Amino acid sequence: MPADGRQSPFAHPAFRWYAACLVSATLAIQIRSTVVAWQVYDLTGSYLALGLIGVAEIIPFLCCILPAGALADRSDRVGVMRGALALHLLCAGGLLALALLPGLPWMAGGLLGAVALGGLARALLMPARTALSAEVAPRELAEQVARWRTGLFQIALVAGPALGGLIYAAGGAVAAYAVDGALIALAAGCLLGIPATRPQAVARSGSGGIGEGVRFLLGERVLLGASALDLFAVLFGGAVAMLPAFAKEVLHVGPQGLGVLRAAPAVGAAGMALFLAWRPPFAHAGRTMLLAVAVFGLCMIGFGLSTAFWLSLALLAVSGAADQISVVVRQSLLQVRTPPHLLGRVSSVNAIFIGSSNEVGALESGVAARLLGLVPSVVAGGAITLAVVGATAWLVPGLRRLERIQRD
Repeated sequence: MPADGRQSPFAHPAFRWYAACLVSATLAIQIRSTVVAWQVYDLTGSYLALGLIGVAEIIPFLCCILPAGALADRSDRVGVMRGALALHLLCAGGLLALALLPGLPWMAGGLLGAVALGGLARALLMPARTALSAEVAPRELAEQVARWRTGLFQIALVAGPALGGLIYAAGGAVAAYAVDGALIALAAGCLLGIPATRPQAVARSGSGGIGEGVRFLLGERVLLGASALDLFAVLFGGAVAMLPAFAKEVLHVGPQGLGVLRAAPAVGAAGMALFLAWRPPFAHAGRTMLLAVAVFGLCMIGFGLSTAFWLSLALLAVSGAADQISVVVRQSLLQVRTPPHLLGRVSSVNAIFIGSSNEVGALESGVAARLLGLVPSVVAGGAITLAVVGATAWLVPGLRRLERIQRD
């Protein structure tokens, strides 16, 4: 990708403010999720409780994501994001209040309640943020915007969990949630640099209702197949929800080690994102995505069997790099093939596949670990991921044959 002139999204001020908002908010949410997971496991010692964190977030997310997509296509997308960040700030404030009152008998329930509020905020934020990305740079830069957006998101995922673990170790939950709130406030401030949605564009985008986004995605078989592949790979192959248990019982590291483990996939993803941001588009995008998800599954098998901290970190990093390839292909498909006035609704439908997979996967991981044991559950999940790759390649031949991503 050319690094100079108008061919770079960073040549446009709105994109620069958008990128700063994305990074700040993602850092905050990752710090929060790392500290909440550690607190819940420390309080309960339960694998299932770790899975319940995902349930607490996904229920409000799934209930609100489709209306949020329609709202993002009918309203000022910057204004919708401000509302979502206000809810995130309220969530951080609630967690800070709980941290200032340690030892409450209902502490675990309070943490899960704050997570649920975060799920509502995420449902409101996700489609508006995705749709706004089509307005902060010219349409011809859509694929570059998708690459940089996913890359910056991954870079924030690197720093967020590590920061969460370090801040928690140094200053406890109070310091971690205070930083969380400050970063959310900074993200909201960055939105001041982005112009509001033009009224005529809003009027045009609000005519079709939620069903229009569903119909569009169902008609895009390749995009649907890519979304389903990511869904099942994360649902069965992800081990993130069980990382506190691996950190404490298998690898014998503390909260600092947990932060590093959670950051490891994002380290690999960020490195891959930087590489992909500067290289030409994939010549065989579909085949590349299928191969990347297969590598992800193999890494999960290896991680489940590993008892060495350094090897576990390496496998998680490689899994993150492989997952980033899959994310770039899917996000490029979404950004390039979806009309701008449908991006909010299509993003919300797509988020049911992708945005919910981590939380539903967390519950699946918790239940599987309780039934099969911690290590066998992760190994089995990796094997199922490999089976999903094979099934997708057979059932969606258009994805297997996909070459360069471009508008039809």
